[in-house]
Amino acid sequence: MSEALESPAASRRTVLCGAAAVLAAGGAVAVTGCSSSGSGASSGSGAAGAAGSAKGRLKEPVVVGPASDIPVGGGKVFREQKVVVTQPAPGQWEAFSAVCTHAGCVVDKVENQLIKCPCHGSAFNVTTGARVEGPAPTGLPQYQAAVEGADIKVSPRSSS
Repeated sequence: MSEALESPAASRRTVLCGAAAVLAAGGAVAVTGCSSSGSGASSGSGAAGAAGSAKGRLKEPVVVGPASDIPVGGGKVFREQKVVVTQPAPGQWEAFSAVCTHAGCVVDKVENQLIKCPCHGSAFNVTTGARVEGPAPTGLPQYQAAVEGADIKVSPRSSS
């Protein structure tokens, strides 16, 4: 009968994931990395890398600012819209979610041809949004960027 009362000690992951789940239920944080391998969860699960959540995805077109603010070979993070816009080459505009696919932090800068996340060191390619280094499981979701007048307009990618 004593066997039924014994339970294995909770792992650190179990405790942290349980605490994060309680907070996430209140909408406070995104939970990622809480599934164990073999659970059937895909690498894009667990808040869908945060960027896949309703909070992290751009739902409608938004004008982020003047195209002249985006340096060639660099980019700019628009924190309020959670968008990062880059200009890898003159006149080539790329836009991505600014929400890191690792833990849901907002990337904070574009330098040395990389979009960088301050939380855990993930970095992404300015042209493709692909993960270059760090714990992020995937690249940044890509949006459409276009110049309208003097401004950059960012739109969700059409699902065709």
